[in-house]
Amino acid sequence: MGFFGKWRRQGETGRPERAGGTAATNGTGPAGAPRPAGPAALEARGLSVGYGGRPVVSDIDFAVAPGEIFAVVGGSGCGKSTLLRTLEGLLPPLAGEVRVAGAPFAEAGAEPDEEERSRRLRRVGALFQGGALFGSMTLLENVGLPLREFTDLPDELVEETARLRLAQVGLAAAAGKYPSEISGGMAKRAGLARALALDPAILLLDEPSAGLDPVTSAGLDSLVLRLRDECGTAVVLVSHELPSLLAVADRAVYLSAAKGRPLETGRPREMRDASPHPEIRAFFRRQSAAATAAAATGDNAT
Repeated sequence: MGFFGKWRRQGETGRPERAGGTAATNGTGPAGAPRPAGPAALEARGLSVGYGGRPVVSDIDFAVAPGEIFAVVGGSGCGKSTLLRTLEGLLPPLAGEVRVAGAPFAEAGAEPDEEERSRRLRRVGALFQGGALFGSMTLLENVGLPLREFTDLPDELVEETARLRLAQVGLAAAAGKYPSEISGGMAKRAGLARALALDPAILLLDEPSAGLDPVTSAGLDSLVLRLRDECGTAVVLVSHELPSLLAVADRAVYLSAAKGRPLETGRPREMRDASPHPEIRAFFRRQSAAATAAAATGDNAT
């Protein structure tokens, strides 16, 4: 199942199974997008993702620099969540590969050397929708769990580190609370603290602002930016919340459900204002589904 399967499958109830500054960019990438300077924190190379051998989206190529916030956007059914599950290692790619710090990541869970497997899995942290906290554990216990599973730290250091992470997301006073005793926004922040527990090089965020009121959502955006600036962590986020995307993302890739592949990679505001693809302009301008579909048809005709 791998590192992340436990959180997604059992995160809402019970206890888990035991498991055995903005990046500088230069150059030009697909569709004229700037590419990271220096080694990438995460790369997708010729990636095709889907289920049962049937691709949902193919020909995915991007590289995310250390300290960069990179968004995956597109309409419903375009493959955003499928791509994120593949980046998390929950789904094997149908073609191509995912590389983290230059090393293949999709096979990390099958690495026979236990020490190397742990080292590779610790490079990536994930925040799932709703936080995916374990209901029978306090926030302190939730955040400390990855440290207990993937390190040999003594209990006092596990607790100290977990408290530091909770303080980092503004939840120091809530360490002893259970998930049922906190708000949705607090649950997202607690999930983020747990994702940061092992000091990962990359954070994967699944709809971090979904279900939050505008004020709470803006606060979470500010937190993500602050954590990126403090830790230098690369962030890949999936979101359909356009205000959040425009507020935090350095670059984005747009996945087209109509074409089954990426249409463009670039800076979100530039994509909104000057994309050569009507489908992308319609998406960023919140035009109706019918208008977006008509724009996609126009793109297919070109």
